[in-house]
Amino acid sequence: MKCQTVRRGSLVWFGQRLVWCLLLSLSWAGRSEAVVVTLTQAQSTVITRGQTARKELQLPYHWDRANPGQQGEAYFDFDFDLPKVPNDVWGIYLPRLGNAYELWLNDTKLEAHGAMVQHVGEAQAYNGADYGRVPRYVTVDGSHLRSTNHLRIHIRADVGRRGGLAPVVIGPQDEVLPLYEQDYRWRVTGSVAVVAFCFAVGLTALALWTTDAGLPNEGRRGRDPLYFFVAVAQLFWALYVGDVMVEEPLLPWPWWGVVQVLALGVWGGSMTLACMELADWQTREWVRRVRKSILWMMLTGPVFALWGLGFGQPLALTAWYVVYGGTMLVFIVNFLWRATEHANAEQRIVAAAAVVNIVVALRDIYVFRFEQSFGANTWLRYSSVLFGLGLGYVALMRFRATSGQLHDLLGTLAARVSEKEVALGDTYARLEILARQQERTAERGRILRNMHDGVGSHISSAMRQLEGGGGGDLTARNEVLMTLRDALDQLKLSIDSIHLTPGDVTALLANMRYRLGPRFTAMDIELRWDVDLLPICRSLDADAMTELQFMLFEAFSNVLQHAHAHVLTVQGHTKIVEGVEQVFVRVVDDGRGFDPAVGQRRGMATMRERAASIGAQLCVHSEPGKTVVQIQFDV
Repeated sequence: MKCQTVRRGSLVWFGQRLVWCLLLSLSWAGRSEAVVVTLTQAQSTVITRGQTARKELQLPYHWDRANPGQQGEAYFDFDFDLPKVPNDVWGIYLPRLGNAYELWLNDTKLEAHGAMVQHVGEAQAYNGADYGRVPRYVTVDGSHLRSTNHLRIHIRADVGRRGGLAPVVIGPQDEVLPLYEQDYRWRVTGSVAVVAFCFAVGLTALALWTTDAGLPNEGRRGRDPLYFFVAVAQLFWALYVGDVMVEEPLLPWPWWGVVQVLALGVWGGSMTLACMELADWQTREWVRRVRKSILWMMLTGPVFALWGLGFGQPLALTAWYVVYGGTMLVFIVNFLWRATEHANAEQRIVAAAAVVNIVVALRDIYVFRFEQSFGANTWLRYSSVLFGLGLGYVALMRFRATSGQLHDLLGTLAARVSEKEVALGDTYARLEILARQQERTAERGRILRNMHDGVGSHISSAMRQLEGGGGGDLTARNEVLMTLRDALDQLKLSIDSIHLTPGDVTALLANMRYRLGPRFTAMDIELRWDVDLLPICRSLDADAMTELQFMLFEAFSNVLQHAHAHVLTVQGHTKIVEGVEQVFVRVVDDGRGFDPAVGQRRGMATMRERAASIGAQLCVHSEPGKTVVQIQFDV
């Protein structure tokens, strides 16, 4: 017989492997003591409408399937054995139960949430808080466990709120807690993330819609409806998904359930309308019919929800789901078919998201309607994020395109504004030159008019007096001389009016005193001066000052030529009249007077016209021995 020598290194290797196998066996043996029990067989006691039914059943237990349109309570009793009484911490993981519940282990109440039915027919306990939306985990101390154990779960189930009980898992905390945490992250934490995402997309789209500048968009003007539909869809979907975190409904049942159905309907309808806008199918007749159908279904959803949830007729709500989902499915299939033929990148992105959501929706329908699983998680709430991402991407791309158009438009507008500014600058320069020319022309015209009305009229009068043959008469010569002197004074005052300060009535009166004082003295007329330091009158510009000067000159000229006065008094004062400060300038003489109402002379008529042109009031009072000419105007 042939023998083979075994080397020492091989023996060492074999020994190491043997030790490792022994250690793994010991660890597996120790692990086998950590028993995880899944309870699916229960003795049930179901109470509905005062009737009690007891039977043994297999979990999961769907209350709405077993008792459609009814509310009630149920007791589930489980008996299970443990090979060894544990001394560490255990846990009980309940994927779904409720709507309210109590949990008992070996006659010890471990946990309770929600109001339970205490008496048969008690109605106020129903439709309250719903504690069956999230998975539950209950910590169990090892002292509560025995070799033979009894677990009782008491639930209160409402109509249409997905009450029932899923298989119960009990075991060491290290084994059971990770199962609960994974389920909680999937159902609750994931829902929170979806809600936050939907709010972000919805508010962004709403901001884009409200701040849309109304630039041309594919031949249309005004805000882009796509932003609005995306915003409405995402915000209502956030409301629908966020319901998993609401244990205390914001509205009494069944109204809170109606709100959830409305949110689901608005989400689906808004997504469909957004796809219509994306494909630019607004003008097509069949799209109009589909739009009307979707809007009608959105409006009737709350009615069917109230019928099914409030009146215990779940088939009514199921029928609405079928019709509404079928309508949207027909549209989405049509959208996908057209997107595969001739579509842009935006439509293909949304079409891809639609395909994924259709597959996921079919999966959810199969799991929740045909399988016996209870407490499974829906995938649609997460796959719907693809719709939000797709339409959010489209909205941002459109906003980017609109911003680019706006940038180009602003650039073009800036260039045009710059050109217009240059043209306006040239036009303004020409207008400024024309304004100066017109101002000089107007000033010349004013001076010429004043000279014509004053100096010219006086010279014309003197010429008529000379032509009348009165040149040899001393009196006639004196009248001619007086007229010529008035003409000279008028000419001097016309020159002085160029340098008058607007609004300074005191300086105007002082200048006239300087010019006309020697003539009063030559004619033996005593000039009495009673003029205060008058304020600057903002209502009198340069033209108004000239008009006032000629009015006063006319009054003085009448005294010199016609009054035969001995004393002339000039007064200038201010006075408050009806809360307004006014200036009063009076020319008073003690001459022979005249009748202002008879034979209205040209000089007086001219004075009234000048007074009206500057907004002043002219008052003339005359009698033998006293004539008063008063000019009154606002400061």
